[in-house]
Amino acid sequence: MCEEQNNTCCLENTLAKIIKLQCIDSICDVEGGCDKPFLGPTPSMVCYNTRPISLYNCCTGALWSFPYTSGETTANSTVFRAESLDGCCLTCRILIDNGNDTYTDTSEFFTINLKCCGALQCHSDAFVEFNNN
Repeated sequence: MCEEQNNTCCLENTLAKIIKLQCIDSICDVEGGCDKPFLGPTPSMVCYNTRPISLYNCCTGALWSFPYTSGETTANSTVFRAESLDGCCLTCRILIDNGNDTYTDTSEFFTINLKCCGALQCHSDAFVEFNNN
């Protein structure tokens, strides 16, 4: 746990928007970045269901990394899908980064206190097929 935790959950609003976007089909505003109100390059495309994210440690600036097992492979990932938010507690699904903005889902989740996260990076929106492992 961070010894010098942030006193606020400054990422909460952005993550709440991301989670909401991942649950709807489309919205017709045009913005960019993490707050872009639709998934994909244009609001009329409904073929994206995930805005992959990475989180940075507030104390060290390092990427948060979590282990996963897929078949015979055990590794660590720094790319996640925000699934739910309860105050400052964010639950994420661990994604496997296949490169070229493609990801494979895992059935592994973690919950992190956002007070220990100093920054959020949003990756290009993607379609992730969930196998309900």
